[in-house]
Amino acid sequence: MVDLSARADRLEEFLAARGLEAVWFAAPNGFAWLTGGDNVVDADASHGVAAAGYDGAFRVVTSDAEATRLADEQLPDSVAVESFPWHAGSLADAVADRSPTPAAADFHVPGFDRIDASRLRQPLTPDDLDRYRDLGREVAAAVETVCRNLDPDDPEYEVAAGIAISLSSRGVNTPVVLVGGAERAQAYRHFVPTDATLGDYALVSVTAERAGLYASLTRTVAFDPPEWLRRRHRAAARVEATALAATRAAATGDLTAGDAPGTAGDVFEAIREAYAAVGFDDEWSRHHQGGAAGYANREWIATPGGDEPVTEPMGYAWNPTVAGAKSEDTYAVAADGIELLTKTGRWPTHAVDAVAVDGVPSETIERHAPVVR
Repeated sequence: MVDLSARADRLEEFLAARGLEAVWFAAPNGFAWLTGGDNVVDADASHGVAAAGYDGAFRVVTSDAEATRLADEQLPDSVAVESFPWHAGSLADAVADRSPTPAAADFHVPGFDRIDASRLRQPLTPDDLDRYRDLGREVAAAVETVCRNLDPDDPEYEVAAGIAISLSSRGVNTPVVLVGGAERAQAYRHFVPTDATLGDYALVSVTAERAGLYASLTRTVAFDPPEWLRRRHRAAARVEATALAATRAAATGDLTAGDAPGTAGDVFEAIREAYAAVGFDDEWSRHHQGGAAGYANREWIATPGGDEPVTEPMGYAWNPTVAGAKSEDTYAVAADGIELLTKTGRWPTHAVDAVAVDGVPSETIERHAPVVR
C-alpha cells in the first residue's frame, strides 16, 4: 500500500515551489506512484483511463465506465473517485473542469503546465522499497527458473515466451524481454528474440513492472562457453560494481567537492574510467550504461555531463556490456549500503572488486556469475 502521507508532503512542497493549486497524473507510472493503482486498459494509449490528482486531497477522475472498478480494485478507500459520462468528453477535459487552477499535469490538459514527474518520484520511500524487494525477488525467481531449464536448441522467442508467462502468473508485466543466443548476443546489444537457437550460450535480459515499479536483470547461461566469455563477463561486472560504488559516493556527496550530491555525469565518468581499467576502453560507447530505476525502466540514463542529481534511497540498474557479455541487476542504494533487489540466493555469484577511481570507495560486491550447464 502506498504511503499517501509521504506523497502528500512531497506534493505540498512541489505545489508551493511552483505556485500551483493542483497536480495531476495520468501516465501509468505517475498514477501508480501516487495511488498504487493501475489505470491501464489499452497499453498502446498515451495515457491511462483515469487521472490521479492532489490539491490538498487525493482525487481520481475517470469515466463512469471505469469508476466502480477502480474504486473497488485499484485505489485506497481514502482516495475520492469522481466520474464523468464516457460520451461527454475526454479525460483531459474532465480534469480541466474539476481542478482548481493554476495546475500542472503529466499529460496534455488545456491550460495546464506540463510536467516531467520523474524528479517527484525520487527518492523512494520506505514503502516503495518494501514493494521493490518483493518485486525483485519474484522477477529473479521467474527468470532464473526458466534459465535453469534452457537447452542449446531452444529458439530465442520460446525462451522469451516462457519468461513472459512465468512473470504474468505472478501479476508482473514484461515491457522488455531480450534473449540472445551465442551468435546474436555478440552481434547486437539489444537482442530482440527471433527464431534463432541459443547455441553455445545465451544472454537473457528482462525489465519487469508491477504497480508502477520496474526491475531489470540479466542472466548468462552457457552450454559450451567461448574461452573469452568468463573474462568479458567479469570485466562487465567490475564496471557495474564501480558504477554502484560511485552511485553511493555521489548520493552522499563523497564523489564531489563539498557536500552536494553528485550527478549522473559524475557516475558516468567513473564508469568510463572503469572500462579503460579493465581493458575495454570503447565499450561504453556502444550501449547506454543504465541509471536510476524506480517508477520507470530508467528514471534517467547516465550520459557524459548528465546533470540529474543522484539521490538516495533510490533504485539503480546499471547494465555495462562487453562484446557479447553483460552484467545487470537492480539495487537499492542508500547512504548506509547497497542492497541487491533482484536476487533469489539460488544463482551462483562471484566477488567483484570495483575499479579504483578517485572519490569512489573500495567496494567488493557479489555479482551474479554465468551458469555453465
